[in-house]
Amino acid sequence: MARIAGRFARVEPRRRIRRLVLGLLSDLPRKNCWTIAEWAGEATPDGMQHLLNRAKWDADAVRDDLCDYVVEHLHDDQAVLVVDETGDVKKGAHTVGVQRQYTGTAGARTSISARQ
Repeated sequence: MARIAGRFARVEPRRRIRRLVLGLLSDLPRKNCWTIAEWAGEATPDGMQHLLNRAKWDADAVRDDLCDYVVEHLHDDQAVLVVDETGDVKKGAHTVGVQRQYTGTAGARTSISARQ
């Protein structure tokens, strides 16, 4: 976290980004502002939502810092890094716009239909 700390001018977003990242890396079954805020001991998701929607920080610079970190720690001339979230099976019927979808890693269509 020290690598990106300087991208946040105030201490509050610095602390919150740490909790957000740790929440994303946790074993929470569902990861959204509510669940991560609760996991982090916050009473409401307002702070997480503020960080993601209104706080002033340079997301492109943080992305570049993360890319540099990955290259430094995982560099191998023969390696390929593939990020594929399509293997995440969608659950529930309350998410806006979720419909039946093919998930190759699950080997079948999921039975999710959007609420009308």
